[in-house]
Parts: sequence; structure tokens; C-alpha cells
Amino acid sequence: CSAIDACKSSNGGCSAKAECRRTTPGNRACVCSAGYTGDGIVCIEINPCLVNNGGCDRNAECTQTGPNQAVCNCLKGYSGDGKTCTYISLCLQNNGGCSEFAICNDTELTERTCTCKTNYTGDGFQCRGNIFQELLRNSNTSRFYFHLEALSIRDISGPGPFTLFVPRTDILNSDPRVKDWIAKGVMAQVLRYHVVGCASLLYKDLTAITNITSLQGEQIHISYSQNSLVLNNKAEIILSDAVGTNGVIHVINQILVP
Repeated sequence: CSAIDACKSSNGGCSAKAECRRTTPGNRACVCSAGYTGDGIVCIEINPCLVNNGGCDRNAECTQTGPNQAVCNCLKGYSGDGKTCTYISLCLQNNGGCSEFAICNDTELTERTCTCKTNYTGDGFQCRGNIFQELLRNSNTSRFYFHLEALSIRDISGPGPFTLFVPRTDILNSDPRVKDWIAKGVMAQVLRYHVVGCASLLYKDLTAITNITSLQGEQIHISYSQNSLVLNNKAEIILSDAVGTNGVIHVINQILVP
């Protein structure tokens, strides 16, 4: 007589994912293979993600890749190897895309708010100070700022509100009359003729006005035609509504002469 091998046929009735082990003649034991669990007759894959998130960080996603195998990937807004995930602050890089004059605050994953600092105004992505400061920050208006500084004209650094009509920098640089006005001591009056006090007039406001009085004392005539605003029938507003904390700046393509 020879011993019957219970594992010889059909893996001894064990699962295809199990090992059939002979015990005593005619008997066997079914043991699930590595990565599987069960009684040996039925063996199912072990999903490590079901217990303790598969050893992944709580801010990571566990994904089963095979029997008792998984990978860990940090969730959006976090960085790391999956076992350890660290929150990525949007505000740490380039101020979160906010203005340099704004405060960036992380609110929730992949979100942040931008708030202009004290003494600045705007939406947080673009923040402006008073219009005297803003003249210097824009190449189109910086020359006007330097003329004001040279003559110690600080009217527009006050609380305002003011409306400025600023000849573009290249216009001020190329107009030969500027040197004559400086030599004759009248440049300060020419500059003040471009400033309106006690009002912050946006482009839409100007379309409803025909005359306004400048700080120099004389009036500026306003006309609106062909979708353009023209001052004194000569100078056209080419850039408008740069709003600061104490007024608004409009850029024009000609110098206004009182």
C-alpha cells in the first residue's frame, strides 16, 4: 500500500492562491499564499489600505497595487513621499501671487486670500498707495513725478481726493517747451494745471462733465466724442482709472497748457 497524496489532484481542493501541504496520508492543509488571506479553500487579496491607511500619511491616498502591496501619494496641496506629507503653503512662494503690497493668507487646500496692506487699496492682486507714490511706480507717469519732486510740489501726497491728468513720460521728455517753462519759473503752475482737487473722478464721471477747475486755478475743458475723452480739445486720455488711496490717475498724450 502507498500513502494517498491529497494534494496531487486539483491542488487538493485548495484555492489557486493557496499552497496545498500534505499532513498525514490522505490528508492535507491549505495555506493561503503570501499577500492573501482566508481558510485556504478561499483566499482573497489582502488590501493593506484598509488598515491604518496602509501606513500612509493621513494626508495621503493609499492605492492598492497588488496582493498586500500599495503605494502612498500625498494629496493635492501636500508634498512628501506619501509616508510623510507636509502642507504646501501657497503664500511661501512669490507671496502666493498677491501684490507685494498685500498680505497673503492660506485659507484651505490650494486656496489663499490676498488683502492689501494698510494705506493701500485694491483687490489684493494689485494694490496701490497714494497717487504720489503710484506716479513713480509706473514708467508712463514717472517723469511727472520727478518734475513734482524737483519743484517740491507735494500737494497730491495729502489726503485728497485728487484727479490727475498726467502727460505720458515720453511726451514730457520730448516737448521742448518744458525747458523753457523751467527756465522761466512757470513749470510749477503748468504741473498744477494737471491736478484737480477735492474730487476723485473716474473716466465714467468725466464723460458727464464739461469743465473742471485745476489746482492752478484755471478750468480744464472736457469733451467726449468717438468714444474718447479729450481735454482742452487737444489732449486725449489714453490710460485711465489708476485708483490710489487718495485719488485717481489718468494718462494723457499731450501737455495741458494754462
